[in-house]
Amino acid sequence: MKINAENMSFRELNEKIRSSRGRRVEIENMLGQRYTGSGCTGKDIHISGIPGNALGAYLTGCDITVYGNAQDAVGDAMNDGTITIHGNVGDAAGYGMRDGKILVKGSAGYRAGIHMKEYMEKKPLMVIGGRTGDFLAEYQAGGRIIVLGIGYERECPVGDFCCTGMHGGVMYIRTEHAPELPAQVLCEDADKADMKAIKPDVELFAKKFGYDAEELLNAHFYKLTPNTSNPYRRLYVNN
Repeated sequence: MKINAENMSFRELNEKIRSSRGRRVEIENMLGQRYTGSGCTGKDIHISGIPGNALGAYLTGCDITVYGNAQDAVGDAMNDGTITIHGNVGDAAGYGMRDGKILVKGSAGYRAGIHMKEYMEKKPLMVIGGRTGDFLAEYQAGGRIIVLGIGYERECPVGDFCCTGMHGGVMYIRTEHAPELPAQVLCEDADKADMKAIKPDVELFAKKFGYDAEELLNAHFYKLTPNTSNPYRRLYVNN
């Protein structure tokens, strides 16, 4: 099904997506409509234009591809599926993300990965090709974030206050320049086991966006995890 979203309200657009009979939905001339694909399941949505806030919020078993940029709160509390962005994303991408994958060819704004979490086999993934703004992985509680820093090899590709409040999950940053971190976060060189663990994720990113996975993986990565000997315990308990 093809939808021309020009001058269409976000409610009408979402109704058309949900009522479409086939799995594949192509949207043209999109400009700022919110909540596209929110709570959707069983759809393969392709977007030309710029979707508005909360693209793929509460997504469940649905794949969304954007051939350009996206605004704030991409994948807000998404449960499953894949969101692929062939440009940049705004702030708070993956807010409260529970599972699924967000792949961003370009860069992300502030607070990407805030409150990401995991439960048993549900482990969300976010891969950002460029750089990120401040407060990356704020209060991260689970899942995996990979920042590849493509085009930013001469600098640290994450902003200030990275991992503030991090108490779960893991982050990998492709860089030679270690970020400034709070004492509650450990920063170590990624070892062979780490590189083996993230290889499928980097290969998926490379396949989606036309990069050489081997070249990306041959660079140096840092691994960031919560410091269990010095946790943010005063934020969550009284003793």
